[in-house]
Amino acid sequence: MAEKIESLKDIKAAASSANSASETVVRKAKRDKFGRSYATGKRKDAVARVWIKPGKGNVTINDKSIDQYFGRPVLKMIINQPFEVTNRVNEFDVICTVKGGGLSGQAGAIKHGISKALNEYEPELRAVLKKAGFLTRDDRTVERKKYGKAKARRSYQFSKR
Repeated sequence: MAEKIESLKDIKAAASSANSASETVVRKAKRDKFGRSYATGKRKDAVARVWIKPGKGNVTINDKSIDQYFGRPVLKMIINQPFEVTNRVNEFDVICTVKGGGLSGQAGAIKHGISKALNEYEPELRAVLKKAGFLTRDDRTVERKKYGKAKARRSYQFSKR
């Protein structure tokens, strides 16, 4: 019969012993015949199809360089976050196509796709990417407009007379 758990420390000890007793899953890298890994990233209404392969750090978005596609430095920084967290800056070339949404959503979708592709290429990076929150899809979307309202929640201006 299982031992009696009386405090929070007992719970943590039981959880850690259960984790160590269970089999550790060894993930294999998924690469195509060209040595690339593929993933799809999503954010708001934007969908990005991302391929990564070893290279010099070139990022190509819809057949344009990152500097041509994104003018704001913040968006470029968002795209490079997965590489900075995993210490893989300028080690991978990124080729992606992105559709839908605006520039901010597209940058988030590319970041999500790069993170998932890095996880496919090097499964041992999963813990770092997961802790940073890059593997989780940000599912916040625009709220729909309601009838009787100017926007989703904004009311029309009230007039007393």
